[in-house]
Amino acid sequence: MVLGIRGMPNVQGGIETHAEQLYPRLAALGCEVEALVRTPFVSKDLRAFGAVRLRRLWSPTWPGIEAVVHSVIGVLYAGIARPDILHVHAIGPAIVVPAARLLGLKVVVTHHGMDYEREKWGRVARWVLRVGERSGMRQAHARIAISQTIANLIRSRYGLDSHLVPNGVAAPGPCSGTQHVAGFGLEPGRYFLQVGRMVPEKRQLDLIEAYARQPRDWKLAIVGAIDGTDYSHRVAAAARSEGVVLTGFLSGDPLRQIYSHAGAFVLPSSHEGLPIVLLEALSHGLPVLASDIPANVEIGLDPSSYYPVGELGALASALTRLENAVPDDEARRMRKDRVASTYDWSRIAEQTLGVYRLVLKTSPASSAPQSLKN
Repeated sequence: MVLGIRGMPNVQGGIETHAEQLYPRLAALGCEVEALVRTPFVSKDLRAFGAVRLRRLWSPTWPGIEAVVHSVIGVLYAGIARPDILHVHAIGPAIVVPAARLLGLKVVVTHHGMDYEREKWGRVARWVLRVGERSGMRQAHARIAISQTIANLIRSRYGLDSHLVPNGVAAPGPCSGTQHVAGFGLEPGRYFLQVGRMVPEKRQLDLIEAYARQPRDWKLAIVGAIDGTDYSHRVAAAARSEGVVLTGFLSGDPLRQIYSHAGAFVLPSSHEGLPIVLLEALSHGLPVLASDIPANVEIGLDPSSYYPVGELGALASALTRLENAVPDDEARRMRKDRVASTYDWSRIAEQTLGVYRLVLKTSPASSAPQSLKN
């Protein structure tokens, strides 16, 4: 049973993408999977995603309490349904892990990132997230870290081992069409691309300002839903002022086309767990430019692919360099091959199933994971 996601399929968010790719593969490996999803994000007519059962449970839409309220309802439902494993994603929902343990459930928690570092949260929300991290890490039967940076944090802060199971990326299929690209007024090979939620830590405003500082032979396209937040409105206003293309949320073939035909991908974030969008860009062979935060650096790109987070002058200079670079088909192929071999979802599903099997072999009272070789 899966707890901590908004929904699937085609729900914006890194954790949601992670779940959408992981759980159908676990079902194919023989697991019976039920995902607890939130009512605002999944139609009441959608009862399954492939072999994954979807159980819609009510949640509010208010930022800051949506995840916690849904998690409380979800853990009570899990206490009735009695799954073999309750798999909780993210440290906010992990605040209910002690309750799950009291209900006699075996719990795995995936730590996707230090969400209390996100700029959008106030003091109370940050406190709740820290409590969720502490509760989830200490009380879970097994902990999964999606990056070595997070695994190191779990070891240093809590003195506990975790299983390193990264995010993955699905190999993109052939994409020769350009109708969606043209529909946004973009020219293949001549635009920068960013994909992500409209939240302050994604730093869309940094990217727009840096883009405005350099010669604009290329366009800039930003993919992500514009919602009702003040930050989204600021991004929309800045984009209009500088001629930036805002596509809104994309999935399926439109998103695949936008990736396939970009000239370069840019990720200026100040906070990430292990960014799936960066892996997706590499799976298309794109040259990439990313901020030098630990989660991005861990992917191991060439040093020239990083710039100091928040330094707009360095970002603008790097954009100009990318714009003037000569296309390199061999480098593009090497980027595709590397990400396909390192971040394969099928292997990640097998590793996750290995964690489940280890937990099912341990006694209910044990909270210390065994070592899992990756």
